[in-house]
Amino acid sequence: MADNEIPSCPPPDPNPARPKLVAPRGVIDCHAHVFGPESKYPYSPARGYTPPDASLETYLAVLDVLAIERAVLTQPSVYGTDNSAMLDAMARHPGRILGVAAVDAGVTEGELADLDAKGVRGVRVNLADKGGNPSTA
Repeated sequence: MADNEIPSCPPPDPNPARPKLVAPRGVIDCHAHVFGPESKYPYSPARGYTPPDASLETYLAVLDVLAIERAVLTQPSVYGTDNSAMLDAMARHPGRILGVAAVDAGVTEGELADLDAKGVRGVRVNLADKGGNPSTA
């Protein structure tokens, strides 16, 4: 599929508003993505959509508006099993941001141990989305 055939998706809200309901202390956002910049973190040519940049700084601003202290980033399918963007974001805020990585069937115990040491606490098995985890089971 050519890049011009891959649908795009809307960007994050540039002006999130504080909700009337206040999040309880200790709440965790358990599924979010960061994207880009594409020049540094190229998307998989097999992806099913093309997201606009959604930086870590933008995401942290949303967390601050919502008064959420911690988060879990989930590897988006547009990167396939290249977890670089997510791992780099996690490394900038160790302890505040953990992750769910995408791996392929050939992942080794050593690679899993390395991901664990970097704050990854789960793996994503994506059987439906193009560009996602190449698992077949």
